[in-house]
Amino acid sequence: MVKINVRYEGQLHCTAVHGPSGRKLETDAPVDNEGKGESFSPTDLVATALAACMATIMGIVAKRHSVNLEGMEVVTTKEMSADTPRRIVALKSKITVPLPGNHPQRKLLEAGALGCPVHHSLDPRIDKSVEFVWNG
Repeated sequence: MVKINVRYEGQLHCTAVHGPSGRKLETDAPVDNEGKGESFSPTDLVATALAACMATIMGIVAKRHSVNLEGMEVVTTKEMSADTPRRIVALKSKITVPLPGNHPQRKLLEAGALGCPVHHSLDPRIDKSVEFVWNG
């Protein structure tokens, strides 16, 4: 179990502290929701969590098979609903893998990304499409 402590600082800003490491991050409400957009919004962190989780699980798979994924990039685009309640409706990701398309671990690496815990934890109504670009 991991404890995250969030303190509301006022002006729609929060500071979160990761219990195990003590590391901090700040959030701000987005411009389109009364904030200044000076940092990640809470929903931006959901998009960030998905991208980082897919990259991390792919990294774990790669490490187990002695595959170098250094330089891999994941770009996730978040789309919010136009109606209420305000919610994430799409998290579309593009994963650029620095390996050739015929790499022997391709299917395993792609399955790792799609099997990440964040991907499985998000509401199934959210479009979580993933495009893989093999660029080696």
